[in-house]
Amino acid sequence: MCGIAGILLAPNAADAKLLRAIGQMTTALRHRGPDGEGFWMSREAGVAFGHRRLAIVDLSEAGRQPMQSASGRYVITFNGEIYNFRDLRRELEGAGNCFRGTSDTEIMLCAIETWGLDAALARFAGMFAFGLWDLKTRVLHLARDRMGKKPLYVASTGEALIFASELKAIECFPGFSPELDLDAAATMLAKGWVPDNRCIWRDVFKLLPGSVLSVTAADFANARNGASLTHHIRRWWSLTEVAAKERREQIAGSDEELTTELENLLGLAVRQRMVADVPLGAFLSGGIDSSTIVALMQAQSSQPVRTFTIAFGEGGFDEAPHAAAVARHLGTDHTELHLSPAAARDVIPELPRIWDEPFADESQIPTLLVSRLARQHVTVALSGDGGDECFAGYSRHFLAARLRKQQQLPSPLRRMLAAGAGLLAQNPLHDLIDSLPLSASVRHTLRSDRLTRLANLLEAANEDDLLQRLMASSTENLVRRQLPPSISSAPQLGDLLSRLLFDDMTGYMPGDILVKLDRASMANSLEGRCPILDHRVVEFSWRLPTNAKVRNGKGKWILRQLLGRYVPRRLTDRPKQGFDVPIGAWLKGPLREWASDLVAGARRSGDGILDLAKVDACWRDHIDGRQDRARDLWPVLMFQAWRDEAMRPGAPEASLSRDYALLGD
Repeated sequence: MCGIAGILLAPNAADAKLLRAIGQMTTALRHRGPDGEGFWMSREAGVAFGHRRLAIVDLSEAGRQPMQSASGRYVITFNGEIYNFRDLRRELEGAGNCFRGTSDTEIMLCAIETWGLDAALARFAGMFAFGLWDLKTRVLHLARDRMGKKPLYVASTGEALIFASELKAIECFPGFSPELDLDAAATMLAKGWVPDNRCIWRDVFKLLPGSVLSVTAADFANARNGASLTHHIRRWWSLTEVAAKERREQIAGSDEELTTELENLLGLAVRQRMVADVPLGAFLSGGIDSSTIVALMQAQSSQPVRTFTIAFGEGGFDEAPHAAAVARHLGTDHTELHLSPAAARDVIPELPRIWDEPFADESQIPTLLVSRLARQHVTVALSGDGGDECFAGYSRHFLAARLRKQQQLPSPLRRMLAAGAGLLAQNPLHDLIDSLPLSASVRHTLRSDRLTRLANLLEAANEDDLLQRLMASSTENLVRRQLPPSISSAPQLGDLLSRLLFDDMTGYMPGDILVKLDRASMANSLEGRCPILDHRVVEFSWRLPTNAKVRNGKGKWILRQLLGRYVPRRLTDRPKQGFDVPIGAWLKGPLREWASDLVAGARRSGDGILDLAKVDACWRDHIDGRQDRARDLWPVLMFQAWRDEAMRPGAPEASLSRDYALLGD
C-alpha cells in the first residue's frame, strides 16, 4: 500500500513546468509510503507520475515504482496489493514470461500486456488504485478495485488533469482553487461522511469502485470541467450485476455445507493476505468479525499471530477483556494498550488533517489509535471490516425482519408502540435506566437516541418507507439545505434485508468504513487488509439464503457458525457493541469548550447549510442533560473543525524548483 499521484497536461497547457508539481504532490503523501519516493515523467507527452512506497512485497529496488513494463509500453503507479499475484505469475511464466523481481506490480504490468487491461482487471484479486500510461496509444487509464478499498481522487484545473490517493496531494497543484461543494457538505452533515459519488471540493470526483477512466490529453482538453471526464468512465465490475445475478442463483445446502464453503473461501482470502515480506498481525476486538479472521490466521500460521486491541475502560465501552479472552484461547501474541480518556481526546485535533474530507464516524478515534499501536510492531494488519455489510451485522438488519412483521399490525397499535418508545427516550426515564444495575450492552441498547430511532421506525407506513427510515440519520433534521437525490442503481432484490445490504455495500461501506480504515492506517504507514471483502467472499454472500445471515433475531449467523468451530461461543456470543467512544460524556465535560467554539463558528459561517436554531437547541439539550445528542452533534463539530483546518491561511503551495534527475524523457 502506497501513495500515488499523477498529472496529464492538456495539449494547450501554457507551462510544461507544471509537471514538476508532481514532486510536491507526492511529498504530501509521504505518510502513505515512508520507504521510498519515485517519479516518472514524459515532458513530450505531458505526463508525470509520482509514488510513495510502503514496501510490503519485494523490498528490493526491483519493486520500486513508478514501474515500466518489460516491453516499455506501459508505466504504472500503483497503490494496493494483488493477493493472487503468485498464481498469476505461475501462469504467466508458463506462457514464457520472465521477471526480474518478486513484486505484484511487475505481475500486474505483464498481465495487462498479455491479456489486455479489462481482462487483467477481472483476474486480479486484491485492493488497488492505479494510474497506467500507455505510451503507444497515449491513453491514461485510472482504475479502482471492486469494493473501493483504495481511494483515487481526480480533478481538473483547466490546464491539467490530476489524480492522487488523497486530496492533500491534489491541493498542492498550482492553479487548483478549492471551492466548497455545498451539496456534498449537506450530505456529509446528514450522514457523517461524503459519499463516493461526491467530493467536498467542486470539480473533484472520486473514481467509483470497479471502474476505469480512460482518457487522452485531447479528451481532457475537450472536457468542460472535471465532471465531464466522467463520461469516459466504464465499469469493469458491478456490484449491481453481481447482487442481481447471485440472488437469482441462491445456493442450496445444509447449514454445515454452507459453513464449510465459507470456511474454504474465507480461509483462502486470509491465507493470500498473510503473504508479506514484513511483520504482519491483526486487529482483534473480540467481536465476531475480527475473531473469525484471527482464528483463520492462527489456524494457518506456524507461530503465534500478533494481535492488537485498545483497552478503553470508560462508560462501559471497553471490549479489551473479550479480545484478551479470544487471544488466550487461540494462542496469539496479544498486545493491549490501556488508553486514558485524555490520550484518546488528544488525537481529536489531528482528525481534520488526516481525513482531508470532513468525516464524522467517532470510531475513527480508536481505529486511528489501534493503528498507531500496531505500527510499533508490524507493517501489515488484517481486519474484520466487511462482516456487517456482507453477513448482516447491524441492528437495522435484524430489526428489518421484526419491523416488517409489525407492518401488519393496525396503524393505531403501531402508533402506540412508537409513543411508548419515544417516552422511554425522554430524560427522566433515561436517568432511571442509568441508575439500574444493567450491563453495559443493555444500557447501550436503551440509549435515548436508539429509542428515539425505534419510535421513528415503528411509524413507517410501508416497506419502502421503512427502508428509507432505516437508512436515514437523525442529523438530517439539522440540515436546512435540501439534500441532493441519492443516485442508486439498486437492482430488484426481492427482500428488505438484501435491499439494506446493497445500500450498505454501495454507500456506507466505501463512504465511511473503508475511508476510516484507509486514513487511520495510512496515517501511521500501516497497511490494512480486509479478507471478508475479497470479491469471492462478497459474491458468495449474495448467493446465501437470507436465513444464513439473520436467524433467531441475530445477524451474521453463518459467521457465528464458522467462528464456533474455532472459539467457544461463550467467548463471543454477546450483543454487538461496535468500536465506540463516550463522545456524549466528553462533550459535556472536557470537550465542552472546544465544541462550544465550533458551534459558534457554525453560526458565523453564513452558508445556509445548517438550521442554526436546531443546532443550538440540540447543543442545549445535550449540555443540559435532557437528551444525549452526541450523534447529531458530532457531524456538525467535525465539519466545522475540518472547515477551520481547510480554510486556514498558509497552506503549502506546490514548488516548481525541485531537481528531477530521476524522471524520464
